[in-house]
Amino acid sequence: MLREPTKIVHELAADQHGYFTTEQAREAGVDHRTLAMMCRRGTVAREAQGLYRDPLIPATRWGPYMAAVLWPKGVQGVLSHETALNLFELSDVNPGQIHVTVPKGHRTRRQPPPAYRLHRADIPRADTTTHEGLPVTTVARTLKDCHSAHIGPALIRQALGDARRLGYLAPIEAEVLERELLQAPSDASGARGD
Repeated sequence: MLREPTKIVHELAADQHGYFTTEQAREAGVDHRTLAMMCRRGTVAREAQGLYRDPLIPATRWGPYMAAVLWPKGVQGVLSHETALNLFELSDVNPGQIHVTVPKGHRTRRQPPPAYRLHRADIPRADTTTHEGLPVTTVARTLKDCHSAHIGPALIRQALGDARRLGYLAPIEAEVLERELLQAPSDASGARGD
């Protein structure tokens, strides 16, 4: 039978693809000394400062994404930009890093791992959703963020088409986004080319 602290962190990790933070463990009643002891015994594995993994939870393809959103100490990140496009399977984008957005005012005291690309923005709750239990920007917000980050128009056009086909965007919403994101600047200014 599992001992109480082990059971607590196991339940935390089970809901988060195997990962949990020191803060989450503390809020659930497991102090840092107990967590350190569990780590020495191999009951949990320390992945990064303040981030742990329960080895009893089978690894899934979603684990690295959960680790990325839990990595920023003190806040939960939101998967965004190319990573969000990839999670929703929109376009042929293949990000080399996991893109995570944290609030503008959040300052990290440690260098992000090379696998993470941090963005800073205050994302309204209406612009976030969950996918496979992971916090992620909505498709519309993702497309706008990718456009702002200068992702090529061919990928944006492909992502819009995929989003429409897969039902992530209503036809009218897709049309509005297409005009907003793909309209040539000269067309937007009203130039007629007389």
